[in-house]
Amino acid sequence: MTHASDPPAAPSGPTPPRLYGIPNCDTVRKARRWLDAAAVPHDFHDFKKLGVPVGRLAAWEEAVGWERLLNRQGTTWRALDAAAQAEAGQAAGAMAAMAAHPSLVRRPVVEWPDGAVTVGFDADAWSARIARTGG
Repeated sequence: MTHASDPPAAPSGPTPPRLYGIPNCDTVRKARRWLDAAAVPHDFHDFKKLGVPVGRLAAWEEAVGWERLLNRQGTTWRALDAAAQAEAGQAAGAMAAMAAHPSLVRRPVVEWPDGAVTVGFDADAWSARIARTGG
């Protein structure tokens, strides 16, 4: 029997990978389908509903660099005026733009249980990672 003063039970099993992105992004859909097919449980953080977690954005920038995080291929980038694009050409401006416009973050961003951060989807690299670390 547990009592109100008892500490909560520790979660069992390893922490699943956390996938960050936009659900209607083709690459995110492909990555989520791949994880499901590989029977890899994962958490999903929806940028459209929950926004870009600013504290995580800074950690991702430290892990992979702001240049890797910034999505210059999409319609959101093309919709920015020239001044905003120029401002996003520097680290501080890019970070502010990504915080304000979730679609400017290249997707998916994955935080793996071993602490690694990856950006984008590469089935071969993910297979190797899962074989090596289990997730």
